[in-house]
Amino acid sequence: MAVLRPFKAIRPTGEMAQKVGALPYDVMNSEEAAEMVKGNPYSFLHVDKAEIDLPKSTYIYDEKVYEKAKENLEKLITEGILVQDSKPMLYIYRQIMNGRAQTGLVGCTAVDDYINNVIKKHEFTRADKEADRIHHVDTCNANTGPIFLTHRENETVSSIIEAWKSSHEPVYDFVSDDGVGQTVWVIDDDSTVETLVAEYAKIPYLYIADGHHRCASAVKVGEKRRAGGEYDKNAEFNFFLSVIFPCNELKIMDYNRVIADLNGFTKDEFIDKISEKFTVEKMGKEPYAPSVRHTFGMFLDGEWYRLSAKQEYVNENDPVQCLDVSILQNNLISPVLQITDPRTDKRIDFVGGIRGLAELERRVNEGMKVAFSMYPTSLFELMNIADAGKVMPPKSTWFEPKLLSGLFIHKLSD
Repeated sequence: MAVLRPFKAIRPTGEMAQKVGALPYDVMNSEEAAEMVKGNPYSFLHVDKAEIDLPKSTYIYDEKVYEKAKENLEKLITEGILVQDSKPMLYIYRQIMNGRAQTGLVGCTAVDDYINNVIKKHEFTRADKEADRIHHVDTCNANTGPIFLTHRENETVSSIIEAWKSSHEPVYDFVSDDGVGQTVWVIDDDSTVETLVAEYAKIPYLYIADGHHRCASAVKVGEKRRAGGEYDKNAEFNFFLSVIFPCNELKIMDYNRVIADLNGFTKDEFIDKISEKFTVEKMGKEPYAPSVRHTFGMFLDGEWYRLSAKQEYVNENDPVQCLDVSILQNNLISPVLQITDPRTDKRIDFVGGIRGLAELERRVNEGMKVAFSMYPTSLFELMNIADAGKVMPPKSTWFEPKLLSGLFIHKLSD
């Protein structure tokens, strides 16, 4: 059963939250981050991407970057921009994007729950990305970015959260630069906190929605600090910062593909070849987004097509193989275009659905050869795969809105 633990958050004073809160470090490069913080010395990107405060020639994994992140975090605390709460509490974090709200509970989850698979994964992680965040967390002595978790709906938890929201004023309520409403309430009543902790102890599993590398890194920092014999099981390094949402409030967006060439095929040859496993219909000039599973949009030579996977090439008995990303990869991208490892092949790129289909057209018109629009993976597909102990293909899910970093920091030790 899942462990939920209140904590003494280090967080912005009310008037500074909008300036501090920043998109997560892994959704932009260093140049984009440097542009985003212009005129704002309080942005949490100064902590999460501290290379922006060093000479441009600095290697992003240089020891100086991690030391600068620690320095910048400590400066925000020393200057009173960030203040630690006086007692362990839980927090409610609501985001509203394009009229859709998602409300999560902010607290700490357990390193042991990750190790024992109470917190379930659905992606592989990369060692280099893990190493970066391990170094960052360890040097800063803090979880600086929350892990995005979900679970199957629990009506009692939802009703407690809704009742608290309706009877208490938020401590933060602003619209971030990306147009998303960000609202936070503090649950400072010990009895309510205890009730929520007890309810989460009844929830069998939590699922990582987004943040596999942050999660794995937080766990490995905890394991590192346990090394060498006896350790305090209640020490903060045994827990990591999380925001936990009920799955019914979340939405996965499409994660689309663009390809650099047709592997030597002419347009007509390519369409003939893919027609062996897909029904191909010309849709015209208007962008086409699939409306049902196992269908795909294709933008090629200025026109859109609908591809429908033929039934004999859909394996509904396997939770991974029946994913649309698997069907496209296994029956078109790999055998026809000879892109067998989409994680490393430079001929393929991925475009989050937040950018829209116009971005696919732009990429093809400016040099890529063909684009595919996808039907979004569902939360239930994600959880079923995690329950089966399997992993999704690369770039299967795109969550929006992104959780801001800097609104909550979890210190690993005093």
